[in-house]
Amino acid sequence: MNINWAEKLRQSVHELAGSLGNLFVETFHYLALFAIGAVTAWAAVAEFLLMIKEGDIKIDDILLLFIYLELGAMVGIYFKTNHMPVRFLIYVAITALTRLLISNVSHHNPPDIGIIYLCGGILLLAFSILVVRYASSQFPSVKIAHPQRKTGAGSGEHPEVEKGEL
Repeated sequence: MNINWAEKLRQSVHELAGSLGNLFVETFHYLALFAIGAVTAWAAVAEFLLMIKEGDIKIDDILLLFIYLELGAMVGIYFKTNHMPVRFLIYVAITALTRLLISNVSHHNPPDIGIIYLCGGILLLAFSILVVRYASSQFPSVKIAHPQRKTGAGSGEHPEVEKGEL
């Protein structure tokens, strides 16, 4: 008994479901990225306008703007490369801890063990950036340029090799 038609139908349904699934996932992906980018830009502009309105700009306000800048850059990089730049998350954490440290010191809080903890956290995060950079330079990820298209022998295309995050 020949059931070749059933196998062809199954493959067609599978390909259609895969294409529709990819469409929905990518649509959600881009909408979420635009929303995150817009909210980040909105928050940065609102904070900047509040600083101008108050007329008193402090160093921790400037560091807050750097956090917004790093978040915006992270969204942009994720939009372009489709991978999360872990280093930028660590930069945001370092900037947030530095902002907290400066805020604590500038408000004349008495020095305590909390300052040592904050400095230790910043040092640990800086070391983690070193580890991430070393690992990405020694073990670069391989990324296919267009995963929907077939690559390889006879197609005239070669997979794109992505260098480490340096």
